Amino acid sequence: MEKYILSIDQGTTSTRALLINKEGVVVNMAQEEVACLFPHSGWVETDALQIWVSVINVVNEVLVRQNISWDNIDSIGITNQRETAVLWDKKTGLPVCNAIVWQSRQSAEICDRYEGKREFIHSKTGLRINPYFSASKIRFMLEHLEGAQEKAEKGELLFGTIDSWIIFRMTKGKVHATDVSNASRTMLLNIETLKWDPELCKMFNVPMKMLPKILPSSYDYGAATFFCKDVHIHGVAGDQQAALFGQACFESGEAKNTYGTGCFMLMNIGENLTFSEKGLLTTVAWKIGDKVTYALEGSVFIGGAVVQWLRDKMHIIEHSADSEKLASDCRDSHGVYIVPAFVGLGTPYWDDDARGAVFGLTRNSDNRHFTRAALESIAYQCRDVFEVMKEKTGLSIPQLRVDGGATANSFLMQFQSNILNTKIDLPECLQTTALGAAFLAGLSSGYYKNLDHIKSIHHCQRLFEPTMKDEERESLYRGWKKAVEVTREFKL
Repeated sequence: MEKYILSIDQGTTSTRALLINKEGVVVNMAQEEVACLFPHSGWVETDALQIWVSVINVVNEVLVRQNISWDNIDSIGITNQRETAVLWDKKTGLPVCNAIVWQSRQSAEICDRYEGKREFIHSKTGLRINPYFSASKIRFMLEHLEGAQEKAEKGELLFGTIDSWIIFRMTKGKVHATDVSNASRTMLLNIETLKWDPELCKMFNVPMKMLPKILPSSYDYGAATFFCKDVHIHGVAGDQQAALFGQACFESGEAKNTYGTGCFMLMNIGENLTFSEKGLLTTVAWKIGDKVTYALEGSVFIGGAVVQWLRDKMHIIEHSADSEKLASDCRDSHGVYIVPAFVGLGTPYWDDDARGAVFGLTRNSDNRHFTRAALESIAYQCRDVFEVMKEKTGLSIPQLRVDGGATANSFLMQFQSNILNTKIDLPECLQTTALGAAFLAGLSSGYYKNLDHIKSIHHCQRLFEPTMKDEERESLYRGWKKAVEVTREFKL
């Protein structure tokens, strides 16, 4: 009887369940959209209960599609949108409010309180004080929900990132845990000890009893009894770390870039901690057994989301895929630059107050130029990250592995190769986030033998190579840097 890994990939706008075999092939997939809520400008929330229902739906759907039973499932891997904060009642198991999504800026004022602790926080966590991370989101909820602080101190409220929430529901409330990669994104984990830091918890006034237990990324988390008492959760990792693992970036210096709602570039830096002063984050990539692997990370807040904006708000395109044809229909952007700082700017700027801007419009500018400029903005932001990563590590990074929905856009991938002046490796399996969770689960359960086994089943589908002349490349990038500079100077 053939067995599969069931990989659950819970993202910002959708939940997916995938069946993955021993060759690392996705044999079936089910997907369901999840709504984001925007109660105020800069706020992004989601319904954690809807997320859980979507998990149930896609798991059931993918099993029915493949016409298999739980006897065919070896183990479960979970990967998730990181930093998104969920608070729920320990007794009822129900959320006490909407979850605050990683993109949300509603806790910016709380972060401002700790501005003087910037270096202290960075030295402990590898992160920068920013509403992006979970700690200020927890503080916001505890302050704005009546009686929440008191309940948390009594142990009546539990906190978790999305992985913790799904694990709790899957195990019928028996397991309140997270993996070390997700814990490293909360701004409450000491990145050296890999434990919740008492000083940080005290600073943010977060009772430690509400925090989940921290476990390795490849580990037996217990039985998913909501679905089947005999199938265990064996792998958990935040989506970007899972993608790094799914891309088989097991060696120090290997890097990947994920093009999702945002863009996230990670480089494996091995077992030795490296801190950056140029806007890169230091994070835990994964922990297998007693061995921890770290990564440097650069974050772009608005990646594929700029295409959704063209589609849903500007109504320039009907479908996201239309952007590739429109952008390819013109020779260049005709001098148009879009800086999509809708929720601020990430690496290397970390400017929460910046907002989106458009430059270079003329009477000859049309929807093709606007669309092309939007796609190019994704590539420019990724180069911003790429440059500081090369500077910090001293590595040339001759090849970048890529994944995520926007990699289907060949125009974007070729322009990315051109503006970086590096090769872009598009893998055979584009579901690398889910693949990483499956690999971690399979290593723990014995489904996959070892890292060499995983390397042997990772293959390149297409390689994009730079074709742009140096002079044009640098001229375009100078224009981008100037647009960003002016955007940051302009504050309402």
